[in-house]
Order: sequence, then structure tokens, then C-alpha cells
Amino acid sequence: MARISMTVNGAPVSGEIEGRTLLVQFLREGLELTGTHVGCDTSQCGACVVHVDGVAVKSCTMFAAEAEGAEVSTIEGQAAADGTLSTLQQAFQDYHGLQCGFCTPGMVMSAAALLKVNPKPSETEVRDHLEGNICRCTGYHNIVRAIMAASGQAVP
Repeated sequence: MARISMTVNGAPVSGEIEGRTLLVQFLREGLELTGTHVGCDTSQCGACVVHVDGVAVKSCTMFAAEAEGAEVSTIEGQAAADGTLSTLQQAFQDYHGLQCGFCTPGMVMSAAALLKVNPKPSETEVRDHLEGNICRCTGYHNIVRAIMAASGQAVP
């Protein structure tokens, strides 16, 4: 067992982990932040995307110990402290960018990473950026519309 410490959604956290503990396991089981989903266990679906030191990562491919001392942001950290949805989360709701909702946390986190580096992406850039995220319900059309709306652009 090892002790790790990091900042998650702005709050310092620590815990005891086995060396093989994945970041997604630590978040879900150790910290009870269950918004980060596990969809495939093979890094294919993107449901587990979180930000580590500002970079979007699939948390099922990273050991929790690798996040020692890092700033980690999860879907729970996207809303305001009073529960008000972020602009991106609200756009997903307004433009019906979700159906079953399973992929939504990873989609929102991936989109947030894109908008951070490219505040006004084209539709093609949005679609390219979401390549590592799988949605089995929506066909991506409304997800792309939501991201475009969140960027302040005309919705296709």
C-alpha cells in the first residue's frame, strides 16, 4: 500500500492505494466521485476522461500513483459550487447532447479540454477531437451542436 495526495476539483485529497490502482478506481471508489464512468476498461470509449494538470486523460489508463501531487478535475468539478451548470454542461442539456448519459461526462471533459485550447473550433475540429469518445446513442450530431453552442458560435 502507498499513500497518495493530489488536488481534486480544487480540494486536497489523499488516500491509501495499491500500486495497481487506476486513477478511475481511486476517483470512483476511493473518493466516491462516480461521475467518471468506466465503459470499456481498454481505453477505447472515453467515458473516463478527466483532466490531470489541465490535460485530458483517460483515467482508466493511468495509475493513481502517477497523479501524485497533480491537479485533477472531474465532471463533478465542472459545475459551480452552488450546482449551477457550466456553459458547456448547459449546452449539452439545451441541445440534447445526451441520451442515456453514460458517455456524457467523458464527452464534456473532452470538449472542455478542446475549448480551452481552441475556443472557437470548427465543426470538423470538434468531430476530430471527439474521435476517442464513443457514444452509442446519439450519433454525435447533438453533441457537436452543444459544443458549438458552448463556444458561442452558430449551431449547425
